[in-house]
Amino acid sequence: MMNPLHKKKQNKFKRKHFILLFVSIVTGFIIGYAYNLARDDKQFDSNYFEQEDIYRTELIEQQERNKELMDELNALKAQIREYEKSFTESTNDYKELAQEAEKLRLILGELPAHGEGIRVTLKDGHYNPKSTNPNDYIVHESHIFMVINELKISGAEAIAINGHRLKPNSYIHCNGPVITVDGTQYPAPFEIEAIGNSETLISSLKIAGGVFDQLLNDSIIVTIQALDNIEMPSINS
Repeated sequence: MMNPLHKKKQNKFKRKHFILLFVSIVTGFIIGYAYNLARDDKQFDSNYFEQEDIYRTELIEQQERNKELMDELNALKAQIREYEKSFTESTNDYKELAQEAEKLRLILGELPAHGEGIRVTLKDGHYNPKSTNPNDYIVHESHIFMVINELKISGAEAIAINGHRLKPNSYIHCNGPVITVDGTQYPAPFEIEAIGNSETLISSLKIAGGVFDQLLNDSIIVTIQALDNIEMPSINS
């Protein structure tokens, strides 16, 4: 039979051994946990800095891309300004060409014409019993041509004789007391209407030694009247 004292010592030894074992296990667990935690922190720090480097690189690349896009945008804006400038200049050229074309169509008689102008009336001179030649005081085609040519030189846009719109190739022929314009006869007095700046047209006719004086010297009765509005149909009307 085991001595009770010995048995008591044996139990006490087992209890100490168990406590020591428990402490060792706990200590090992704490050390292991601390090691794992440190390892995780080190791995986290490594991943963090690695990710930060990636973000920094991407940010730099994005900034460079933004700069490239901004430069491209500025270049496109400059190109648009050049297009707008070119378009404006082309538009101005187009307007000028359109105005010139319309003016030419007016001269050709293809368009109806209206605007300010003048009326020049030519009448045969008074009978002179001392003159043996009646042609000395009647209106001739040369007198009409004289007026028409001066009006054209002075910028008349459209001209008509007794309401007949003249064409660039119109022909005028004098036959006694009447004239023939493009095959149609018209008696005196002859009214020549011209559309244009009335002041300019009158000044050109009345210049010293000009058309007006020459007609008077040929005993032709001449009257010149400024008109606010003259209307002429096209040659196709």
